[in-house]
Amino acid sequence: MPPRRTPVSRRDRPAKPPLSRDGVVAVALGILREEGLERVTMRRLASELDTGPASLYVYVQNVAELHGALLDALLADFPLDASDPVDLLVDYTTLLMEYPSLARSVLTLWPSGPNYLSLIDAILGLLRAAGTPSRQAAWGVDVLLQHATASAAEHGTRRESGEAEGGWEGLRAAVRDAPNTEYPHIAAHRDELVSGAGEERLRWAFAALLRGIAATS
Repeated sequence: MPPRRTPVSRRDRPAKPPLSRDGVVAVALGILREEGLERVTMRRLASELDTGPASLYVYVQNVAELHGALLDALLADFPLDASDPVDLLVDYTTLLMEYPSLARSVLTLWPSGPNYLSLIDAILGLLRAAGTPSRQAAWGVDVLLQHATASAAEHGTRRESGEAEGGWEGLRAAVRDAPNTEYPHIAAHRDELVSGAGEERLRWAFAALLRGIAATS
């Protein structure tokens, strides 16, 4: 007969740290940075926090809210002291490009964390300081952040998949070889269509949007 196992008192086990929203988000942020958003699941978080998945919904209502909280956590140390709104928007886009899956998720969210509100506040301040009327500045923030997020989702995903260069070269070849008779306007702008590096085009797009926002009542 095998020897009887000696029971171990639960009191001898180290106490689990108390759960909190900040703790849940901190663990999720670590997984995001190390393994990507796809690995940030409620089951994985529960395992890391030594609890059950259902207990996490006390702190975040759903995955969408968790993704919004992750964006806000990434913005905790984001510099907001730029004097040019283009610089600020390019920096925000660049940050999101590091996390293309999160950028894709944010496209369908309405982030509302304190750090995201600080970003909105900074952009609004720069627009108003440049003379943009109040309502145009308020509506323009949505357009600018939407473009930043969509650009990050597009370019970050292509870079992550390793297909960005091949796709760009394919477009260049198609534009170069497009018959003049069928595509007269492409033929007249072949070089311009494929000119400019990524950040150069991004800066131009933001500058064009900013001028349009200021001029469109």
